[in-house]
Amino acid sequence: MAWVVGGGNVEQPLPIDHAGISPHHWPMQIAGHPRIAIDPAICGGRPIVAGTRVRVTDVLEMLAGGANEAEIVEDFPYLSPEDVRACIGYAAQALDHPVVLAAE
Repeated sequence: MAWVVGGGNVEQPLPIDHAGISPHHWPMQIAGHPRIAIDPAICGGRPIVAGTRVRVTDVLEMLAGGANEAEIVEDFPYLSPEDVRACIGYAAQALDHPVVLAAE
């Protein structure tokens, strides 16, 4: 079961439909990030907080918009402070690579 994100309210859990997807492919834990998962049946396979339907980008956008860790956890009680920090850590690692710019 996964929880639906909705307006700060905890809603009823929804079943995850994995029809047609090999069980060996879902959910996939991210090496070094046990709180982050990827499941093709949830949020189009985008990285999520494990056990939820909260995308890593949702948390990052809330932080970028000025919310702090405590506000996010208050609005989404099924998230923990460690989940919020895990999203930041995952994003930092995902962006830690050289960028090659084409000459103009």
